[in-house]
Amino acid sequence: MSLNEIAARVQRNLDRRPLDSTLKFDCGQDGMLTLAGGQAIVGDQPADCTIGISAANLEKLMAGKLNPMTAFATGKLKVSGDMSVALKLSKLLG
Repeated sequence: MSLNEIAARVQRNLDRRPLDSTLKFDCGQDGMLTLAGGQAIVGDQPADCTIGISAANLEKLMAGKLNPMTAFATGKLKVSGDMSVALKLSKLLG
C-alpha cells in the first residue's frame, strides 16, 4: 500500500471523525503523511506531533495488524512532540 493509498483511507476516517490537531507520519525514505486541517496530505507539513514509523508498519497499523501501544513499546513507532495528539491516533485507524 502506498502513502497515497494510506492517505485516502485516513481521509475517509477524518471525514467521519475530524482530528483537531496536526499529526505527521514520518516514514523515512518512503515519505511523510501529514494530517492537518481535516486533510490527509502526502508531504512534509508542520505538525504538533510526529510519529516515526516505517511505511510497512504504518500499513500494518492501518490494517489493525499492529497494536499502537505494542509498536511504541517495541520501538517500531516513535513519537516526538505532543504525546496527547499521538493518543488520538486510535480514532483514525481502521
